[in-house]
Amino acid sequence: MGIMINTSVLNADLANLAAEVAKIPSSDGVHLDVADNHFVPNLTFGLPVVESLRKHVALPMDIHLMISNVDSWAVSYAEIGCESVTFHVEASNAPIRLARQLRAAGAKAAMALKPATSIEPYAELLPELDMILLMTVEPGFGGQAFLDLCLPKIRRTRELAKARGIEIAIQVDGGINEETIARAADAGADTFVAGSSVFSAANPDQMLQSLRALVP
Repeated sequence: MGIMINTSVLNADLANLAAEVAKIPSSDGVHLDVADNHFVPNLTFGLPVVESLRKHVALPMDIHLMISNVDSWAVSYAEIGCESVTFHVEASNAPIRLARQLRAAGAKAAMALKPATSIEPYAELLPELDMILLMTVEPGFGGQAFLDLCLPKIRRTRELAKARGIEIAIQVDGGINEETIARAADAGADTFVAGSSVFSAANPDQMLQSLRALVP
């Protein structure tokens, strides 16, 4: 499986989301950060905005739910046609049930871990998931610096999957740019969320192509 780069719109012009997404035609998907100002100290947008954007965007939607009541809301994003839905294990009371509900609703099920959350306690959950999202910054805000201390966890996650014969995408989110993407890939990541580095560029789509070229 080749690499994938999903572009986060967190630092794009939120008043013109469809137009912003049109600037990144070579992106593998649109990464949408749903934040509730409770699980993380930021407030972004919710289901109505995502549902509206779904009608105007053809790219796959990669939903990242940074919300406290994720067990109640996650499946709704699958039901409106979002291709991948990520919930934080720190916020879910029943992650296995939630992952199965997401798959049953037609979405890929993904589980996110904050930088300080270890992967090892959740190794047995890997067969229930299509993707693991390892945050490489504290979740909530774009533009943060990549935390190199997360690289060993990326390696351990890839090793756990290989040891169990599980094919699973490992996504990294936070500080992904021209200086960090190759390091994350070398550690075992194959799916990348790039936001600030893309939308701060004069040509966002050209920046996406430059990032892709840096991963062997």
